[in-house]
Amino acid sequence: MWLHATSKLVFESSTPVPLILMLRPRSGYGQWVTHELYELEPGVPVVEYTDGYGNLCQRLVAPAGRFQVRTSAVVSTADSIDVQPGAPFTPVQDLPDVVLPFLLPSRYCESDQLGIMATEIVADATPGYDQVAAICRWIHSNVTYQYGTSDASTSAVQTSQQRQGVCRDFAHLGIALCRSLSIPARMVVGYLHRLEPMDLHAWFEAFVAGRWYTFDATQSAPRGGRIAIAYGRDAADVALATQFGPSELTSLSVEVEEAH
Repeated sequence: MWLHATSKLVFESSTPVPLILMLRPRSGYGQWVTHELYELEPGVPVVEYTDGYGNLCQRLVAPAGRFQVRTSAVVSTADSIDVQPGAPFTPVQDLPDVVLPFLLPSRYCESDQLGIMATEIVADATPGYDQVAAICRWIHSNVTYQYGTSDASTSAVQTSQQRQGVCRDFAHLGIALCRSLSIPARMVVGYLHRLEPMDLHAWFEAFVAGRWYTFDATQSAPRGGRIAIAYGRDAADVALATQFGPSELTSLSVEVEEAH
């Protein structure tokens, strides 16, 4: 399907503040960007670079006062996501080098503390894809999606205890549980068509049978219509806006609709 995704961010600051933004989707496996618009008001110089995970990042200095960023992208993406029940576990010694960092504990995904929990959840599942699917089902059934129950510092261990959170928390818990079973997992942020309520979204991917598969524990069944913006070990790697000074994101709005 063709999707048209837009975002609008408004910042307020008392002094000029350096920003790193991560708002541009890239073309690659599963999606193709055909049109893009990136507007800054007021206009300021921008330098773009690619980080260690292949994400497109924009460096700039936001002026004092009100600063607005508007993005728009038309993207061809899959109507459905690939599923492969029974796909086998990939032994650690056979993993590509670039995948190895996604096996390790990270700031919000303390996989070294969740091994017993993960083993109990996947007790009857075949190693590999079926284990990840079992984790996804368990989170969907046992963790309540609720705004205001977590914050930017909430980790996977905390979510496993509190049993509530938002998409970021669901993704962190899924990632940590997978890694505790030696299944590489990474966080993805982007857009999801027909998400209710509409917002930027987070999910995760797990590496089994020699490739990455998409999993989203906030949804009751696999869904396509996704536009990935950024990939990383956890939320620390995929922040859509990072401010280096007294700047406040006062407004964020997102729209995703089918393009005709």
